[in-house]
Amino acid sequence: MNPMLLLKKILPRTLFGRALIIIVSPLILLQVISTHIFYDRHWDTITRRLSASIAGDISMVLDQLSENPEAEQKIFTKARSIFGFGVSLHANAILPNKPPDKSVNDRIDKFLSHAIREQVRRPFLIDTSSFKEEVIIDIQLADGVLSFTAPGERLFSSTTYIFIMWMVGSSLILFAVASVFMRNQVRPIRRLAQAVDGFGKGREVEDDFRSGGALEVRQAAAAFNLMRERIHRQIRQRTDVLSGVSHDLRTPLTRMRLQLAMLGDGPEIDELKADVDEMEKMIEGYLTFARGEGDEVAVETDLALLVEDVIAGWRRNNAQIDGHVEGLIKAWMKPQALQRCLDNLIANACRYGDHVWVRVGKRAEMTEIIIDDDGPGIPEEEREKAFRPFYRVDRSRNADTGGTGLGLAIARGVARAHGGDIFLEDSPHGGLRARVSLPL
Repeated sequence: MNPMLLLKKILPRTLFGRALIIIVSPLILLQVISTHIFYDRHWDTITRRLSASIAGDISMVLDQLSENPEAEQKIFTKARSIFGFGVSLHANAILPNKPPDKSVNDRIDKFLSHAIREQVRRPFLIDTSSFKEEVIIDIQLADGVLSFTAPGERLFSSTTYIFIMWMVGSSLILFAVASVFMRNQVRPIRRLAQAVDGFGKGREVEDDFRSGGALEVRQAAAAFNLMRERIHRQIRQRTDVLSGVSHDLRTPLTRMRLQLAMLGDGPEIDELKADVDEMEKMIEGYLTFARGEGDEVAVETDLALLVEDVIAGWRRNNAQIDGHVEGLIKAWMKPQALQRCLDNLIANACRYGDHVWVRVGKRAEMTEIIIDDDGPGIPEEEREKAFRPFYRVDRSRNADTGGTGLGLAIARGVARAHGGDIFLEDSPHGGLRARVSLPL
C-alpha cells in the first residue's frame, strides 16, 4: 500500500493532520532515498571490499603453503593470529559438485564468490548460513580440501544497524519537534473556530477575543471581533427601533380600546373590540418575528425542566399534552427564545389537533424535541413553504383559524439561531410532527 494513502487514512482530516502529512511525507521520502543509496552503494561497496580482503588473505595463505609445504602448521597458526582464520586441511577430500543450500545472504555470496574466483582461482564452496558469526570457505587443493573459517565480523558491517538507528531516531525526533510546533500553530485556529461556532449558536464570547498564533490567524481574529461588534450594534439598533415602534403602535390601540369601553355595549361595539384585539395580536406577532432573539444572553439551561414548564403551562390552559423527557439534558441556550419557539409549535399542534405529544432526548451530539399531534397535518409539498413569514397553509384570513403565518417562521428562526433547525414530518399519530434539533 502507498504509505501516503495509509497516512491519510490514519491521520484525521484536520489542519493538524494535514500538516503532519506535509511534514511526514518528506521524512519518509528521505528515508526511502537514503536506504536505497545505502544498500545499493554503501553496503555494496563495503561488502565488496571486505570480500576482496578475505579473498586476498586466503590467496596469500595458499601461496605460503605452495612455497613451504613443510611449514603447514606454522602457516595455519599465523593465519589464525594475523587474519583470524581457522584453517584445517582435509586430506584426500573432494568438494561436492552441488553447493550447500544453507546460503541466506545472496549479496555476500555474490561478492565473496567473485573475489575468490578472481584472486584464488581454484574450485571452492561457500557456506554463509551463519554469516554474522562465521563464514566457511572450502578450497579444493590437489591433496585435499583446505577449509577456512572466517569470523563474521570480517564480512558483516555493523554500520547497517547504526545507520538505520540514526535514520529512524533522527526522524522520530524531527517528527516530535514538528508535531509540537504544528500543534502550537493549530491551537489558535481551533480557538478561533470554537469562538465563531459559539457566536453562531448565540453564546457569549469574551469581549476582546485574542486567538494568538501566526499573523494571519491574528488578523482573522481581529476581523471576527469587528464582525461581531457590527452584528451586536445592528441588533441593538433594531431592538431600540422596534421598542419605539411597539410603543407608538400600542398607544393608539390603547386609546381606541378606552374609547370603545366608554361607548357601552352593542353588537357593533363588540365587533370593533374584536377587531382591536385581532390587530393587537397581529402587531405583537409581527414585532416578535422582527425582534428575533433581542439581547437575551445564552446560559446553561436545564432543557428538561424548561420543556416541562412549557408543558405545564399549556396543561393549565386545558390542552391535552403528554410529555416525556429522557433524563437530564443541559445545554447552552437562550431560555426565553426557546420557550417562545416551543410555545409556537405547541400552539400550532393544539390549534389543529385534539391531542399533543412532546418528547425530548439526546441523539449523538444533538438534542431533539419532537412535537406530534393527531390533526390533519400538512402536505409534504407545503411543509417548507409553511416556514415562510406570513404564509398560511389555512387560507382563511381569520387569525383564530389560520393564524398570522409567523409561528413557524419565528420558531425556525430561534432554532437556527441556536445552531439547530426544525423539520416537519409525518407523525405516527396521523398528524404532523415538528422535530427540533439543537446542538448540546
